[in-house]
Amino acid sequence: MKSFIDLDGTLSGQPIRLGVLLSRVDTARGREQMYRDQLPGLIVGLAEQTRVASITASNGIEGEVVDIDRAEKLVRPEPPRLRNRNEREFAGYRDAIDGLMRQERPEPISVALILHLHRQILGHVDGGGGRLKTGQNPIVDLRGGTRDVLFTPCSPEETPFALEELVARHRAAQDAEAAHPLLLIGLFVLDLLAIHPVADGNGRLARLVTTHLLAGRGYGIARYVSLEQRIFETKERYYEALFDSQRGWHDARHDPWPWLCYLVGVVTECYALFEDRVTAAPAGESKQVRVRRYVLEQARDEFRIAEVRRALPGVSDQTIRLVLATLRDEGRIAAQGAGAGARWRRAATPG
Repeated sequence: MKSFIDLDGTLSGQPIRLGVLLSRVDTARGREQMYRDQLPGLIVGLAEQTRVASITASNGIEGEVVDIDRAEKLVRPEPPRLRNRNEREFAGYRDAIDGLMRQERPEPISVALILHLHRQILGHVDGGGGRLKTGQNPIVDLRGGTRDVLFTPCSPEETPFALEELVARHRAAQDAEAAHPLLLIGLFVLDLLAIHPVADGNGRLARLVTTHLLAGRGYGIARYVSLEQRIFETKERYYEALFDSQRGWHDARHDPWPWLCYLVGVVTECYALFEDRVTAAPAGESKQVRVRRYVLEQARDEFRIAEVRRALPGVSDQTIRLVLATLRDEGRIAAQGAGAGARWRRAATPG
């Protein structure tokens, strides 16, 4: 809530480059509905692809890794039995993000909603979710064999007030349209992570809150391109920007711009990737032709069906298998193994 005490002061000195990015994002947001109307099959495929990527990446940022083939099984309507803690944490994030995506009109952010999301995150682990922390949880760097404290969040005694104050101040700033919506969302997430309200899962909680706040302001990009995946790919910059903006936070002397520039940059990149994907398929090209062209021209020399599925959202497994069988009969590819784990290899092109 420190970022909202003097909002004009906090947001003074906005980098010129950031204004360009904000304008670019708003233009892309305006085209979302057009793509949803014109390419419903592709959009549905993108949403499912993004769902798997977001769950996998958000846990991967925290070091909880689940193999992509196993991940695709765990997001099915009837998933297999969870085998370890990594899979239980994966399932918790799955439940939380699925709940958010089902909301046609996202509800206003509240402490109750934040704790509900946290309860879902840890729902398959130990039942300890949905409660504020009772002990101090400093952010530490354990690299190099030492335990260096990077940032000390609010104490457990300060946390309930700080969280309520953050929600109230953000809502007031939003209602007053005191700044660009993306900047207000970025400040909310920055303050939430500085408060660090729960004992475990603060990073995952903040990413879910980001998705929820974006959707509430009409930025549906998190449904079609994984913000979590982009953060995972730029994890070092993510932490660097966050810690740079948290310095001096307790005294409201912090600089929010490293974090805001990072977050707006990620959203901009995701919108650009979204437009690349929805415009990639030539008009009138059939799904079978798309699969054939991908396998022969773009896929790795050795690949699995899952890779084709991820590359061509909106194309069914049945269509993919039909094209693969045809290419096999033509001698263009060969199968190694059988079933879902089968690998396919392109035949060498005659010289």
